[in-house]
Amino acid sequence: MNKTNVIKKYVCPPCGYIYDPAVGDPEIGIAPGTPFSDLPDDWLCPLCGVTKAEFVEEHEFYGD
Repeated sequence: MNKTNVIKKYVCPPCGYIYDPAVGDPEIGIAPGTPFSDLPDDWLCPLCGVTKAEFVEEHEFYGD
């Protein structure tokens, strides 16, 4: 797979929630297919409420 086609997942370090662009955040109207970079700046982790700025790419969180 071409790396430019990979959709990156992002992890909330405090609680471990994973934002998966394939799923989005439908409870607040974020459609499936929405990349993390396109989330509103005021988007918060749905589990613990931390800001978008605190999320890290999944490979960075898991040391991949």
